[in-house]
Amino acid sequence: MVAATLKFEGTLTPSDPQKNSVLIIGQPRYLSKIKYSDVKVKLEPRVDEETFKKALDSNSEICALWLNNATLAQLPVKCSRHNTPSRAHALTKMVKSCLRGGDEFVVIVCEKKDVVATGCAVARALPLYQGKSASVSPQNVTVQFLLANEDSQTPLSQSELDCLTAQAHGIRLSAKIVDIPCNIMHTNTFLEEINEVGKELGIKPMVIAGEELNERGFGGIYNVGKAAVNAPALAVLSYKPTTATKTIAWVGKGIVFDTGGLCIKTKTGMCGMKRDCGGAAGILGAFYAAVKLGFKENLHAVFCLAENAVGPTACRPDDVFTMYSGLTVEINNTDAEGRLVLGDGVAYARKDLKADIIVDMATLTGAQGIATGKYHASILTNNEDLELACISAGRVSGDLVHPVPYSPELHYSEFASSVADMKNSVADRGNAQVSCAGLFIGSHLGFTYPGMWLHIDMAAPVHNGERATGYGVALLTTLFGSQSQNPLLQYIAPSIAIQEVMDVDCEESDAKKQKS
Repeated sequence: MVAATLKFEGTLTPSDPQKNSVLIIGQPRYLSKIKYSDVKVKLEPRVDEETFKKALDSNSEICALWLNNATLAQLPVKCSRHNTPSRAHALTKMVKSCLRGGDEFVVIVCEKKDVVATGCAVARALPLYQGKSASVSPQNVTVQFLLANEDSQTPLSQSELDCLTAQAHGIRLSAKIVDIPCNIMHTNTFLEEINEVGKELGIKPMVIAGEELNERGFGGIYNVGKAAVNAPALAVLSYKPTTATKTIAWVGKGIVFDTGGLCIKTKTGMCGMKRDCGGAAGILGAFYAAVKLGFKENLHAVFCLAENAVGPTACRPDDVFTMYSGLTVEINNTDAEGRLVLGDGVAYARKDLKADIIVDMATLTGAQGIATGKYHASILTNNEDLELACISAGRVSGDLVHPVPYSPELHYSEFASSVADMKNSVADRGNAQVSCAGLFIGSHLGFTYPGMWLHIDMAAPVHNGERATGYGVALLTTLFGSQSQNPLLQYIAPSIAIQEVMDVDCEESDAKKQKS
């Protein structure tokens, strides 16, 4: 089956609804300011000015203008302070319900500040993966923007449209990887996806896989994935422009399927665990977009890939092994595996990549959905400025986030072990599970790490119903938009002051310091 193509344009072009269906969508406050003359090129000769005005005045959420081929959709008026002002989630839902197939247009009426969020929202409505056998006619969707208010006189430039194209590709790539089941998207296939992105960007991935992981001390990734048919792997894509002065690492959890290991999940709890690679998938899509749009600093994407399988060699409860950080872990829950692979990933980012800013992103805990819900990822960070910037980036991009408490002195003791440096699951599930899970990862980075660290738990936002959302691509590219050469990303990006780094080398004393 041929997936839908998606194209962005900065001006409206003539089309006939009889041949090419059209959806005009926006917030009522913007729609009310446009004239029929602004959109008639998309509606004539099927829809006249009187019909268009009546539809605007009706205040209907979705109003058919001509059969089902010309539609006016008004986004919700209400929007709380913790929502995205773009109403991106509602836009995705409306676009899904109004697309007809074939060659069609979506006209978005918005301000320039909402262009990224709304463009990405359309991308989420057009998944790439489809496992159905029935053939479907090719679908070509062209998104055209009609800017409102003070932005109305200046259409989007080509570089701004390029920003949308790159982000949309990243989102759809991420969603595809998450949607494809593990019998197809296993660790080797994920490595092929990483290779494909590397080829397009002119970057050769660094890969450590199988027994080499064990030999080089990656106890977390190796032990989680050693029972699977397809070997676990650590893969790294590195972009290093000659003018860079700082280093940023994005570390993704890539559990291609999570049975829970020997602490096996229930038959219903296991369904959907193909999505446990959502953090790594989002980082791959974000890395593609960031590099494609001209990143100014060193950027590394670190993928921690494994299948948490059941078998004779599977990791057992009570096992103790050594992580890449040098810390030892006693396993008391094989279903708390994501933090193990990420612990190795962030330690590598610090020790080997010498990263000044480290972001890890993962479908880490079921508790995340309880704590911050289906739309807001939970974030945990050692830096308040980075926390505030991430909140801002979430609202601007449509990938919403909300902070959870960062208090290692109150929560890290939940991992106390009498035989190792720590256990991998908390003693008290009623004590800030989401924060604790993130702190486990942070402990392998080191609580004395002088740089900036951000943990993103996006277990619930990674999907909407049975489809992946490509969560994280828009968030990361926007959060680090000030480090991009693209004018649209620079326009919407929050300000992040990259700290002067004291010493990013991981010292042995960290292990002792963080236990005290």
